[in-house]
Amino acid sequence: MSQAHLEEEVISNEMSGEFERERVPNTSLKDWKSFLGMYAGEHAAGTEFVIGPLFLTTGVSAFDLIIGLLLGNLMAVLSWRFLTAEIGTKFRYTLYYHLEKICGKQLVTLYNLANGVLFCFLAGAMITVSATAVGIPFNMEMPKLTDSYPNSATWVVIVLFLGIVISVIAARGYATVAKAANYMSPIIVLAFIACGVVSLSKLNVASFSDFWNIWGNGSEPFPGQIKYTFWHVFLWSWFANAAMHIGMSDLSVFRFAKKPRAGWTTAAGIYIGHYIAWIAAALLYAVYLKTPEAQQMLASGQAPTVAPGPLAYNAIGIFGIIAVILAGWTTANPTIYRAGLAFQAIIPKVSTFWVTIIAGSVATIAGLFPAFAMKLLGFVSLYGFILAPVGAIIVFEYFFGKKYGIQAFYAEKTGTKFNHAVFWAWIISFGIFYFISVQFNVFLSFVTLPAWLLCGILYLVFSKKMQKKST
Repeated sequence: MSQAHLEEEVISNEMSGEFERERVPNTSLKDWKSFLGMYAGEHAAGTEFVIGPLFLTTGVSAFDLIIGLLLGNLMAVLSWRFLTAEIGTKFRYTLYYHLEKICGKQLVTLYNLANGVLFCFLAGAMITVSATAVGIPFNMEMPKLTDSYPNSATWVVIVLFLGIVISVIAARGYATVAKAANYMSPIIVLAFIACGVVSLSKLNVASFSDFWNIWGNGSEPFPGQIKYTFWHVFLWSWFANAAMHIGMSDLSVFRFAKKPRAGWTTAAGIYIGHYIAWIAAALLYAVYLKTPEAQQMLASGQAPTVAPGPLAYNAIGIFGIIAVILAGWTTANPTIYRAGLAFQAIIPKVSTFWVTIIAGSVATIAGLFPAFAMKLLGFVSLYGFILAPVGAIIVFEYFFGKKYGIQAFYAEKTGTKFNHAVFWAWIISFGIFYFISVQFNVFLSFVTLPAWLLCGILYLVFSKKMQKKST
């Protein structure tokens, strides 16, 4: 690297403050409070207002839901703490720069593109969530569970406005994203608790048995949905954020942490958001299902809408509208930030600010299409299944690479631009288990862990063979 190029890169990193292509220096590390606020804001957020009701549409039983969520979310927290935070604080690289050192520039470009686009789609679903709240004062027609396309000009205008605001905040970097989450997360958490309490009152719940009987032994799934069991709930809740923990995307977040124990802060978001909030949102939907409108839709063979804005507004009024807007906001922010880092790794000469604006624009366009939010359970399963196995490359190299005798950061050390060991490990593991899922109608979350394990094992085997040939 020339001195001029080196100086240019150092200046760029100092101006952006994001250290996309170098270790995060000790002077820029953040304490656990930054991560607590971010994870509480991100996971007690917009998706929860959709996911909770969707669980009801699958006819899940009380035991399967409550115990399945408890244990599945525990596995997610352990994955963040002992895999993602451990590796993130060891090397302090973004996921994309870390992978580039292993995979080579050409191969990682394909991954970064897929990763960034999928994150944009997820962020788009969160913009959709916020839009359902903003649209209430305008008497906007809400998207139905089966809707895929925009249903009005009002919907388009609201989504575009929200997308612009959220993208600009995300583009200002991690510090701004964390600060926004810290301010908003207490309001959102309070709103979820309030929604749950009000819903319990409207459902005439006076004891734990009354609460349990809301789901009871389960029921038949709604039209177009599949029946969920304990294993569906357990594995789905574990791998709902598979791309972030076992997929290693949150290396980009934990590289700023002082110690690996910052990984425990994910529990704040997970158990408030992916436990209390999912159940509270399900209670909101249970209240709505008793209305004449919902009963009429069910009688005609349709699934009642799960639009978060009206559900929260019916429970706690204006506060519900504000909470849903903020909830979508705090999830879309870090998701667009991650997508921006993925795109920045592809076009490193463009500043992080502008690639994040690009990511936000893609997310906003995705937000115009309600299908990403209305089919969130299926989309999240697919997105985790696609991205998670690549994280196994990093995990298996870190924990087993030296013992197995393979060169760490092989592409960087040898100048390789396309590491075939990585490519074939991912394509074989993805291909086998995606075929099993499609051919035998197996729920994708059931095959995410086997695909992840196989990818890591194949990477070690192929690397051993290919590196031996090159010496």
